[in-house]
Amino acid sequence: MLWSVTGMVLEIPSGVLADLCSRRLLVSCAPLLSAAGFGLWTFAPGYASFAAGFVLWGAGAAMRSGALEALVYSELAHIAGRPAAPGRAGAAHPDGDPGFRAPGGQAADTWVSETYTRLIGRSRAAATTAIMVASVAAIPVLGAGGYTAAGAASVLAALACALAGRSLPAEGEHARRTAARRAAHGRRRPRRSLRWAAASAAAVSRGALAEVRASPAARRALLTLGLLVGVSGAMDEYLPLLARSTGLSTPAVPLALLVVSAGTVVGGWLAGRRTRSTAPALVAAGCCMAVGALVGHPAGLVLLAVTFGVSEWAGAAAEARLQDSVGEDARATVSSLGGFGAEAVTVLVYAGYALGSVWLAPAALFALAALAYPGAARALRGG
Repeated sequence: MLWSVTGMVLEIPSGVLADLCSRRLLVSCAPLLSAAGFGLWTFAPGYASFAAGFVLWGAGAAMRSGALEALVYSELAHIAGRPAAPGRAGAAHPDGDPGFRAPGGQAADTWVSETYTRLIGRSRAAATTAIMVASVAAIPVLGAGGYTAAGAASVLAALACALAGRSLPAEGEHARRTAARRAAHGRRRPRRSLRWAAASAAAVSRGALAEVRASPAARRALLTLGLLVGVSGAMDEYLPLLARSTGLSTPAVPLALLVVSAGTVVGGWLAGRRTRSTAPALVAAGCCMAVGALVGHPAGLVLLAVTFGVSEWAGAAAEARLQDSVGEDARATVSSLGGFGAEAVTVLVYAGYALGSVWLAPAALFALAALAYPGAARALRGG
């Protein structure tokens, strides 16, 4: 609960901060908070350390959420605004020369949107693959050095993430901040003060809410993301219980869950393809979850793999639609609204599963959760 509540409380403020400050800086600093939390768990174990570690981890996740998506989209738009370098393909900025075209004859805005979808989907596919590899690698690491070795490796991995964040480009965000500063204050640097910071944060928040109110596409994307990410993320935690209910032994459960993880990887890798069929695919994904859970056989986990793969694929498309429908000034804040909605749905699903488990088996609870996918399809279509 500390982890989830921390993420919910800090999600939107961190998005506002990302629209006021350097997004790359926030993306780089977020893993340092996680590293500090892992260090507390490893080298100073105890209830207070674990509580503080979960707060740090939640704060780091909130700091990265919104900022990373906005940074990636902004940099792609900035690239699309440059003339093609010799020997390289290029595209015009969406607001630039309408006669300039991206590779394959695409319009620049289409190129940015499709490239963003592929990048986000494939990065998450790589993340899921890394989790699978790390889960296997943890076995010999624990055998050789116990939890201290595993914790130290986790700290080092988080530090490597911070270095990777520093390597991201930031030309687009520099241009964005310079243009905003000149529009508000001319060529002078604004006088930094608490009052100035509060006024700027309030202006960004109002701008984000105005964008969402004015854009039906943004509202549909936010609702779709909340349902997909919230339900899939929460139900993923209960997959071991569902696997056990099919008759698998405890040692076989992690191996069976690799099938579901593989489905998630495939879905992320295919992000950006055939996005016009998203709504029907989500309905099919809900059917797969319900049937796969109720069949009561380990083979049903293959259908669950399809569900989670479609969720990953459709989630990347919904994120791209959200980015396409908002402006640059409040991009990270609107993205964080999506993260907040997903966290809220996750907590509600946790509570619903806990209450429902008093009367229902895991298979029935998964079948009920499957209703979220047709709901997401309806939200995406604006029905």
